[in-house]
Amino acid sequence: MKSPKFSEISPVSKLLMGPGPSNVAPSVLKALAKPLLGHLDPSFLSIVDEVQVMLRYLFGTENQTTYPVSGTGSAGMETAFVNLIEPGETVLVCENGVFGRRMIDLAGRCGAQVNTIAKPWGQVFSPREVEEAISKYKPKIVSIVHAETSTGVLQPLEEICALINASGVFSIVDTVTSLGGSQLYVDEWAIDVAYSGTQKCLSCPPGLAPITFSDRALNKIKNRKTAVQSWYFDVNLIQNYFGAKRSYHHTAPVSMIYGLHEALRLICEEGVEACVARHKKNHLILKKSLESLGLRYLPKAEVILPQLNAVAIPDGVDDKTVRKRLLTEFGIEIGGGLGEFAGKAWRIGLMGVNSNECSVSTLVAALKKTL
Repeated sequence: MKSPKFSEISPVSKLLMGPGPSNVAPSVLKALAKPLLGHLDPSFLSIVDEVQVMLRYLFGTENQTTYPVSGTGSAGMETAFVNLIEPGETVLVCENGVFGRRMIDLAGRCGAQVNTIAKPWGQVFSPREVEEAISKYKPKIVSIVHAETSTGVLQPLEEICALINASGVFSIVDTVTSLGGSQLYVDEWAIDVAYSGTQKCLSCPPGLAPITFSDRALNKIKNRKTAVQSWYFDVNLIQNYFGAKRSYHHTAPVSMIYGLHEALRLICEEGVEACVARHKKNHLILKKSLESLGLRYLPKAEVILPQLNAVAIPDGVDDKTVRKRLLTEFGIEIGGGLGEFAGKAWRIGLMGVNSNECSVSTLVAALKKTL
C-alpha cells in the first residue's frame, strides 16, 4: 500500500461563538506547546497540584477529590454516574433539555431504576417540584443540569440542592457550561458531585472534565456492594494518583493539563466573581443589540443563561443559510438548535475569553448584513 502524503495542517482562525468550544487565550496555546514531562515527574505533579487548588476555587469547595478527568465533559458525566450509582438503585433525573435526557440514558446504562420529572424546554424546576418528586419516588440520587446548553437556561440550585441533601439523598450536578461563567458554590449548596468541561467558560481546548466529589459521596463509593462499572473512571483508583500516594493509574494528558493550568490561572487572576460579572455584563449588551434587530430570546428573562444565548429564529429565515454565511463570509461560528429547538433557535455563546464587547459588536454587525 502506498504511503499517504499530506501537507502540514493550517486551520484558519474563526470567532467561535457557538455552544463550544470557545476560543482560547494565546497564553493557553503557548502552554500547550511547552516541553513534555512524564506524568509522574515531580515537576509535573506540582503543576497538577496547582490545577487542583484552582479547580477547588472555581467550584467553591474544599473537596480534596477535585481533579480533571481525562476526557471531555461527557467523560465527567460518566465518571459521576458510574461511581455514585449502583445497579438497582433508584435515581431521579430532572429533564428539561438534551443533557437531562443524556442523564436518563446513562443512569439506565448503570442499571438504575430511573424516574424522571420533566419541564418544557426553556423552563426550570422549582424546589417544590423536586421535593415532591423525592417524596414520591424516594430516590438514592437526584441529578440535575445547572446550565442547560441546549435551551440557554440557568437552573437555580441553592434551595434545590439543600433540600436534596436534607432528604439524605445524593446530588449529581452538570456544570459543564456554568463553571467559570455563573455563580457556583459546591460546598455552600451541599452538592455531592459536580462535573464540568474545559472548552466552555474556562476557555481551554476540549479534552478534560473537571470534577469534584464530596466526602459523603466518596464514602458511598468506597462502600459499594459492586465494583464501579468502569475501570478507567473508577475514582477509588484515580484518587490515588491525584492524592498523596501518586500511584500510576493511566497516563495523564500532560499537554492538556498545561493548557488547563494556564486557563485557570487567567480566571484566578481576574477573580471568579469578576469573571461571572463579565459574562453577565456582555450578555446584557448582546441582548439589547439583538432585540434592536427584532430578535427575541426563547427562555424567560429571569432564567436566561448569560453565556449561552438561545435566540428564536425569525419566521421566514433559514437557520442553516444564516449560520453558513456567518461562518464563510465573516468567520463567525454560532450554534443551531438541538432536539425540540432544532430549526427554531440559534445558540450564541459568550463564553470565557469570547465574552467581551468586541465579540458582541462583531457578531451583531455580521448579523445585520446577513439577516
